[in-house]
Parts: sequence; structure tokens; C-alpha cells
Amino acid sequence: MANTNIILVGVGGQGILLASEVMSEVFRRANFDVKKSEVHGMAQRGGVVSSHVRFGEKVYSPMIEEGDADIMLSFELMEALRWEHYLKPNAFLATSNVRMVPPICNSGKVVYPEDTAESLKKIRPEAHVLDIENALKEVGNSKVTNVIMLGVLSTILEIPEKNWLEVMKEAVPPKLVDVNIKAFAMGRKLMGN
Repeated sequence: MANTNIILVGVGGQGILLASEVMSEVFRRANFDVKKSEVHGMAQRGGVVSSHVRFGEKVYSPMIEEGDADIMLSFELMEALRWEHYLKPNAFLATSNVRMVPPICNSGKVVYPEDTAESLKKIRPEAHVLDIENALKEVGNSKVTNVIMLGVLSTILEIPEKNWLEVMKEAVPPKLVDVNIKAFAMGRKLMGN
């Protein structure tokens, strides 16, 4: 089996690191070799955050080369556009429609485009731009983008849904289990499952 390369991108506070932890544990329990790497940047101030997760029969490095990612989950719209060059042709790309202007735009060196989704679709017509804004309202918690995206991911990988839920339930505080189960189901629903 060839290794699968997944990149998660967004801004601080969106739960990317927890998502990569849950994902890695799901893959480990499915008997895959797993490696991950994280770049926190100025995560606590809303800066850019990324995580590389690789799994397969034998993985030697956690880092994904540009043009080598099979899957990208973007928790913030512009980050999908900024990182899409990491994807292989015909890779799976799912991004939130949420716009959280990162501090990098305050310097004037990077401009947040008004037509971000359209620009992304020109480059990656197969991209799934998901209505996470309304999904978060429906779930009733604005901090579960990460679990919604795990639900999205679960629809394209051949790992049973129960395995994802088992690890997710262990990873979140008991008082947040129910809302996270709802968020995971919402991610699956957004993909038509």
C-alpha cells in the first residue's frame, strides 16, 4: 500500500493540532505506520497553523513535499488557496468557507482576496468548499470545525465510522462528547453521508 499524505491548514484556535492527534491515533489503531509534524506559527494569536500526517505500511518522514499531498483539509478559506500547491493533481481538497483574516494580512505583504473561493475553484475545480459557518450554527458550538472536518475525512477513507468516534470520544472532555459527536455527523452530512 502506498502512503497517504494529508495536510491540515488553518489559523490558531481552530483545533488543527487536536484533529491531527485524533487522526493519527485512528490510523495507528488501524495498524498503519503514522508520522506527523506540526507548525504552530503564532497559533495563539490567530497565526497560520499546519499539520502534516502521513500513514501507510512504512512511513520514514513526517514531512510532505510540495505537490505530494493526497488530501488537504483547510479550516480557513484563504489557507486552502495559499497551500493548494502542496496537493497532487486530482487530490482531495475540502475547505471551510470561514474567513478568519490571519495577522499576516495586517502587515500588507499578503492581501486576503475577496473572491477566494472562486480563485480556488479556478485552480482546483474539484475542491469542496463547505458551508462550515452554517454547520457550526446548526451544531450549536463555534469551536468544532476540527471535528466537522474529521467527519468529512471519514467519508473518503476506508476506516469504519465507529473507529473515528471511539478515538474522538477519548480525546475530548466528557462534557463535550455529545457536541463533538454531532459535529462529526455534520461533517459526514456535508459530504452526503
